[in-house]
Order: sequence, then structure tokens, then C-alpha cells
Amino acid sequence: MISEPFSSTTDRVTRTAAGWRAGRRALGAAVLALPVLAGLMAAPAAADFRLCNRSSSRVGIALGYKDGNSWATEGWWNIGANSCETLLRGDLVARFYYVYAIDYDLGGEWSGKAFMCTREKEFTIRGIQDCLARGFDRTGFFEVDTHEQKSWTVQLTERKPRAEAGSGLPPPPLPQARP
Repeated sequence: MISEPFSSTTDRVTRTAAGWRAGRRALGAAVLALPVLAGLMAAPAAADFRLCNRSSSRVGIALGYKDGNSWATEGWWNIGANSCETLLRGDLVARFYYVYAIDYDLGGEWSGKAFMCTREKEFTIRGIQDCLARGFDRTGFFEVDTHEQKSWTVQLTERKPRAEAGSGLPPPPLPQARP
């Protein structure tokens, strides 16, 4: 096998310089990519319970959930119009969570038939029985079925004004939830 002669010193220097520049560009690109790769590897996918307020009002949120063998309720998260908040961080451990929301600006609420304890000021309350006897309010929460997903986002949509009693108008729509 005959190879091409390589005798020119200039040719060797040119090739070496060209190779050095190419290597330097590749090294520079690799160094620039390191923070991106490190960020991707260090940031596990977030598995949280989030609530997005898709209304034009500020809302207050209370959350009910199973805490070990008993129930707990917590509140209040104050969420601005068209924004989201993480209420629980980490993988969800239950299928059902319960939410109550109040519209600070226009009045009204997002509620349901699952009664749990709340109070006007910030709270964490263990247990859902005898709310009034224990000095708490008894509040109706709506159920959120997460279908045992590890992460879930509830979307509160704009509320329609409450219909007057006997008006024949349908009630406002329930909040929408999505994984």
C-alpha cells in the first residue's frame, strides 16, 4: 500500500493548526453544553399537586387530603388571576384530594359536598369531624380524582354569576382538573 507523502513542514503546521482550531471549537461547544446537560440530569421531573387560577379574580385556596390514617386540611394559598401555585410538592400518595376556593374579587366560591374543617386565618387542621364543636368552620370541598397519577394540576375556570333562586338557570360549571 502506498501512502501519500507528507513532507512539507508548512502543511503539517497548517493541518495541526486547523485541527487545533476544530478541537477548540468542539471543546468550547462541549463546555457550553455541560450546564444544560447537568441541569437536565439534576432536575428530576416535578411531581406535584398544582392549582392554576384561570379566572380574572384573586382566589383563596384550601386543600384537604389524607395524611397517614387521618384527614388534614390546609389553607390559605392566595393565587392571583391567571397564575398557578404548587400546593403539595413531590409524588402524590393518594388518589383523591379535596379543594375549596373562594373568589376574593367577585365573591362566590368553588365548592362541593365533601365537608371538612377550615377557618378564616391560615390553618392546618387534623381531622374532619366535629368542625363546629372544635371551633372551626364546616366547609364543602369539591373532590379531585387524580386517577393515582404522581402529578396533577387543577384548573379553576371563570365562574358565572350565581343564578337567583328559582331563575331556572343552570348552576355555574365545576372546576376542571387535568393531569
